Amino acid sequence: MPNYPFWLGGVAASMAACFTHPLDLAKVRMQSLGPTVPSPSMLKILRHSVSNYGLRSVYTGLSASLMRQMTYSLVRLGSYEEMKRFMSENGSSPSAGKLLLAAGVAGGLGGIAGNPADILLVRMTSDSIRPPEKRYNYRNAITGLISLVKEDGQKGLARGLGTNTTRAVLMNTSQVGSYDFFKTTLLQYPIPLVNYQFHDGFFLHVVASLAAGTCGTTVCSPADVIRTRIMGSSGKASPIEVLVRSLREEGPAFMFKGWTPAWMRLGPNTVLMFVFFEQLKRGWSSLVPS
Repeated sequence: MPNYPFWLGGVAASMAACFTHPLDLAKVRMQSLGPTVPSPSMLKILRHSVSNYGLRSVYTGLSASLMRQMTYSLVRLGSYEEMKRFMSENGSSPSAGKLLLAAGVAGGLGGIAGNPADILLVRMTSDSIRPPEKRYNYRNAITGLISLVKEDGQKGLARGLGTNTTRAVLMNTSQVGSYDFFKTTLLQYPIPLVNYQFHDGFFLHVVASLAAGTCGTTVCSPADVIRTRIMGSSGKASPIEVLVRSLREEGPAFMFKGWTPAWMRLGPNTVLMFVFFEQLKRGWSSLVPS
């Protein structure tokens, strides 16, 4: 495999986040709402934000999103590519099981690296739906990080770490691992009925990444909701306590609260991320031949 720089995936994910951040903002706000508040639609949340605070308001927390991509996504994608390259050194293609295992390990590393930025992202995007006295009022990710450490100490950086890491493992396995699986499968087998054979190019990358985004959204939804509620809270509830309380008050459906905006965000985000990533890798290969 060609040798790509470790940070290339973080750049691709950051580029994708610039397009899909408003959808991420809507998803977090939906997941943050408790059982006593009717769940509004994604469009209603975005329309309310624009009408009350202006168009720029849907990009609230973008600095935290970019910090998250350059920590979480950079590590999870870079680590996965390095593991995949290591497993391919003898010239054989790694099995699907090995790729999924590598994706899970890389996802865990990314979850740990990106946890502080994830806290900032959740707090900054959900701040406007809090009572004024409970808002964090972070101006940007850097000042938010400083405030987080000042107010909660270094332990504050690990808030929700267990849930976030679990989600990151599930996400990388179901998104990045499945992308390689769908991509390889589509290249090997023609589509039934129409007998269409894919080739390694833009259309293949779009179809495989869209399937991976759908898979990732569904698998990660329960952990994502719990993570959002823990990180957005100033209390010290454990994931088990949040799970039990939410199941008691809202029923099992709470685990898929915000699934539609999550998919509408993760689907395009996954497509953009992998398309950008594939193009950046091709561009790098042309500039720096291996």
